[in-house]
Amino acid sequence: MNNMVLVIDENSLTGINLKATEYMSAAKSVNTLTAYRKDWQDFEQFCVLAGLNSLPAAADTVVSYLTVLADTHKVSTLERRIASISQAHQAADLNSPTSDMKVRILMQGIRREKGTAQDCKAPAVTSDIKAMVSTLPDSLLGIRDRALLLVGFAGGFRRSELVALDVEDLESKREGLVINLRRSKTDQEGQGRKVAIPYGSNCDTCPVRSLQLWLEASGISSGPVFRSVNRHGNLQANRLSDKAVALVVKRTAEAAGLDSSKYSGHSLRAGMATSAAAAGVSERAIMNQTGHRSQSMVRRYIREGNLFNDNAAARLGL
Repeated sequence: MNNMVLVIDENSLTGINLKATEYMSAAKSVNTLTAYRKDWQDFEQFCVLAGLNSLPAAADTVVSYLTVLADTHKVSTLERRIASISQAHQAADLNSPTSDMKVRILMQGIRREKGTAQDCKAPAVTSDIKAMVSTLPDSLLGIRDRALLLVGFAGGFRRSELVALDVEDLESKREGLVINLRRSKTDQEGQGRKVAIPYGSNCDTCPVRSLQLWLEASGISSGPVFRSVNRHGNLQANRLSDKAVALVVKRTAEAAGLDSSKYSGHSLRAGMATSAAAAGVSERAIMNQTGHRSQSMVRRYIREGNLFNDNAAARLGL
């Protein structure tokens, strides 16, 4: 086999470096990079006001910054700020002050003092979903929202996954529908996975039939599945945003007499896992449907779903 000599001039090297930068940027999602950027700007502003260096930053500077934030911010926010500061130093080929023992001990103390329990929104369980969809009219908007809620719930989808669906991702089967998720939060490399949505036993709450009705009523045959509907009831070409999913959940929850402040776009995904656990579905089957990689998160849903199953207090004769 002939040996090929690769010759690269200065212009070619510049192009290669630019392409390498693009690939490295693609290693993180857009949302993650945006969060890092905002966090770093906040840290820089703190350092400017305090007359301290931000890059490289001393461990004592990070300790002071986190101590100030601890009074008004959650532990999860502090942990993300630490990650952002670390990423900025790594990008500059500098040792990160966040690995210093002072920072670690401080965070241990903050976690013990403030706790690490997350302020999660309520899961929209099966009874909630049924009540929510029952409030929807037979208008184009109501048909869309019914399909959005039922498919999002049955698939255990993240709101970003739900609005990213295209008609080309749908495959009809005798048993129901197979949805091809091309990319998700835990699949940044785009390997994709398939999610099966079976026919429901009730036509009014069947996710497959509801989605078919939406596509027929809207005339959508390709491209984005879930799209905007304007105030005049006319279909728009643009893809629905992930924030719109949360608005639909809150609006229908309020219409159903639920406290809308307790619900969010994540309530669909959390509700599916919680309802499935309460029905005795196995941990493995729940993870297959939702795509969760963390067993600890799924087990939390299982605990919540089983709070009243085999409950000790229920046998006290009260």
